[in-house]
Amino acid sequence: MGIFRYLKAYRRESFLAPFLKLSEAAFELIVPLVVAKIVDVGIAGGDMPYVFKMFLVLVLFGVVGLALSVTAQYFSAKAAVGFAVTLRHELFQKIQSFSYAELDKIGTGTLITRMTADVNQLQNGVNLFLRLLLRSPFIVFGAMIMAFTVDLQGALVFTIAIPVLFLIVFLIMLTTIPLFKKVQEKLDTVLNKTKDNLTGVRVIRAFRKEEAEVASFDESNESLKKGQLFVGRISALLNPLTYVIVNVAIIVLIHVGAIRVEAGLLTQGGVMALYNYMSQILVELIKFANMIISVNKALASKKRIEAVMQTENSLSRIEDQKREEDFIVFDRVSLRYPNAGADSLKDISFSVKRGETVGVIGGTGSGKTSLVSLIPHFYDCTAGSVRVDGLDVKAHDTVELRERVGIVPQKAVLFAGTIRENLLWGKNDATDEEINLALSRAQAKDVVASKERGLDEPVSQGGKNLSGGQRQRLTIARALVKNPDILILDDSASALDYATEAKLRKALKDLPCTKFIVSQRTGSIAHADKIIVLADGEVAGMGTHEELLQSCKVYREIYESQYKKEEKR
Repeated sequence: MGIFRYLKAYRRESFLAPFLKLSEAAFELIVPLVVAKIVDVGIAGGDMPYVFKMFLVLVLFGVVGLALSVTAQYFSAKAAVGFAVTLRHELFQKIQSFSYAELDKIGTGTLITRMTADVNQLQNGVNLFLRLLLRSPFIVFGAMIMAFTVDLQGALVFTIAIPVLFLIVFLIMLTTIPLFKKVQEKLDTVLNKTKDNLTGVRVIRAFRKEEAEVASFDESNESLKKGQLFVGRISALLNPLTYVIVNVAIIVLIHVGAIRVEAGLLTQGGVMALYNYMSQILVELIKFANMIISVNKALASKKRIEAVMQTENSLSRIEDQKREEDFIVFDRVSLRYPNAGADSLKDISFSVKRGETVGVIGGTGSGKTSLVSLIPHFYDCTAGSVRVDGLDVKAHDTVELRERVGIVPQKAVLFAGTIRENLLWGKNDATDEEINLALSRAQAKDVVASKERGLDEPVSQGGKNLSGGQRQRLTIARALVKNPDILILDDSASALDYATEAKLRKALKDLPCTKFIVSQRTGSIAHADKIIVLADGEVAGMGTHEELLQSCKVYREIYESQYKKEEKR
């Protein structure tokens, strides 16, 4: 049943919508017989009261049919919208459960497409499915059966036309389902390019790459357009082919009917009834063809959404009762990202006691962020183990583990809302006193003081209305509001001046939590109890600042590049 299980909550609506549509269709099938009676009895016999009475019957059928149709559409829309809301909620929850590995593999743009365009396609498909899937075939086959009650020989035309029509619909459906899936994949590409350009617009303009990016976008957009046009042309064949077959059938039907009327085997009203039944079939097949197109799109979207829903979190869980004296232990840890050609971390081993400060330094791409990402179990290490408070991170409850960790990522990310709302991410029920203490330690009190509304100052999406340094200080404050057992600062002071950073280091020094400070500056980690020097994913040195200056060539080169050159100047 897959994702359609989310329709279970709307069983009543899912039953009533098609049932009411079938009831409306039943009234519609009687109409040609009433018209035949008007012609054969009323008009032929000059009985105007009979004509008027039958006219009132037609009006009554029309009113009842309209009421049934509107009610059915209400129920189908309610079921489709409710289904989409539930599906979108479950899909969002599923995405939230993914590890960094799944998010890296699937891609943000693709997930956005599946949360929006694909769910909307499914909603439209379910709506049309409930309204027309039973009604249209019921009208088609019902009209054929009713035609047999009017005239057996004339109805034989229906038995030839209808199978041909359904064969065409079936063939086009089989052809377009995989094509619609490819179109949605091309839409993913366009959205990914749009996202990259919008997030990197400043860099693009700084390097004057607007024309190149526009050309790249146009290429993807053109590919999407060609795909849409191709599948659209195939889908568009449904209506003209349907028209041709039905109109040929109508011509044959009128011809046969005229011969039989002239021979006295069929009345004029009977010919009109047969014509009306064939016209009903034409109208319903046009509706059915449009429904098939929408359902094909929905089925392609369904497969894409199910692919996300069936993706399992790759983070491992184990039972582990071993206890150790050290608070955090890396035991021969290696890490290789999915589809990567080499390890990002190789055979890393060290231990940290509770309350210690650990500095992590190394060149670009040396594995600093990868190292600290293993502590909150954002990724599974591919070899060895990472232990927190004596337990392997794979044995910890992931939510509880991350509750104990405060993280300030390389890129300072703030969300649309207010400063207060962003800080409360650290602790939902934090008091103003706790918030102000965190702001003071993060050297961010002046950021709030400079704003007209203070803590209630609006923050734009991504914090674009704040400077880089302000964003970094507020993200540090957000982590400190949490009062974490483990604080990870991943190159989070790069936009701060040296004086502000020195005040920040002093404020953080007395915190009882265990701190990991990732930095490119030796001055930022010189005070650390232990410094880990990384080079190409391996430990190039480990010790205090003074020890590494004596024993580690990599650390000494970094230090001298930052300080000795300044002294020479």
